[in-house]
Amino acid sequence: MPSRNFLTTAELAAELGDANLGLIDASWHLPNTGRTGAAEFRLKHIPGAVFFDIDLIADHDQDLPHMLPKPDALAKAMTALGLGDGMRFVVYDALGLYAAARVWWTLRAYGVDDVRILDGGLPRWIKEARPLETGDAHPKPRVFTPRLEDKFVASLDEVRAALADGSAQVVDARPAERFRGLVSEPRPGVKSGRIPGSLNLPFVDIIEHGSLKSPDALRAAFAEHKVDLEKPIITTCGSGVTAAILALAVEEAGGKVEGLYDGSWAEWGSRADCPVVTGPE
Repeated sequence: MPSRNFLTTAELAAELGDANLGLIDASWHLPNTGRTGAAEFRLKHIPGAVFFDIDLIADHDQDLPHMLPKPDALAKAMTALGLGDGMRFVVYDALGLYAAARVWWTLRAYGVDDVRILDGGLPRWIKEARPLETGDAHPKPRVFTPRLEDKFVASLDEVRAALADGSAQVVDARPAERFRGLVSEPRPGVKSGRIPGSLNLPFVDIIEHGSLKSPDALRAAFAEHKVDLEKPIITTCGSGVTAAILALAVEEAGGKVEGLYDGSWAEWGSRADCPVVTGPE
């Protein structure tokens, strides 16, 4: 059964040039990599794509990285990118599956139903020797109407409440050594460790060759990490990017996402009023 969340490279190739296709390059890299999505977009991207910068299209009123943009800001950015109402959207990134999931989640949170991720992303597209173009995009503006659905977003207070009453599991997508507090966090001023009572499923354990693993393999991974797919799940990570991959995996495995904790560890680990634990689970 085909997934509602993914599109194959062959399917995308057949749709290129369609005026109602909104093709989005969501490439983003951690600051310590020295890579920038915008610069790489100008060097090569899939024909017709526009670049969605999750650092720029964000809520800048908060001192946290790439937080979900407010409705007006998203509407303005989408309109400028030529991504409007009535279009179907396909998102990809330069790593196969990374920040594309964050933009997928952002659009879903704003009421977009027809948004899919390119399976295998730009690496698979290039490997198959499919066409590329260079330079900046020059889209024609199209009106985008945001309809925020709060159920997609979990606040710090909602995370606290879920842990207190057991209404949802909080699952962290960070690598195990960060979750256990064995290494320093990449962001200054953020403590090492994890949210007390949270579970860990590193996002690298659910991706294979730049694609999400099969639903059966995902279910096995959740079970191995003691995550019960019969119970609601709030996803979290370092700054809300790989938490979106985890949310995608929960959906593909047949579970229910209660929300993505947008502040994630960048918020929790920087606050004096949020307890932190370290060591083995």
